[in-house]
Amino acid sequence: MSLLITDECINCDVCEPECPNDAIYMGDEIYEIDGDKCTECKGHFDEPQCVEVCPVDCCLSDPNRVETEEELLAKIK
Repeated sequence: MSLLITDECINCDVCEPECPNDAIYMGDEIYEIDGDKCTECKGHFDEPQCVEVCPVDCCLSDPNRVETEEELLAKIK
């Protein structure tokens, strides 16, 4: 499944440059993740980079976007 950023985001700017798919962008109030681009870093890293660098642990799995690893990898192409 792709990830999402909760409203606990403090806009620290560390996640956006770490995303290999350019899926993270500044929304109206907090950073957001484009689910059509998010692959949980599959094909790039072992762990999602936004999760690794987030100081407040606000990058979580999106329960509304359940995807298999194959579906996530297909987004890279």
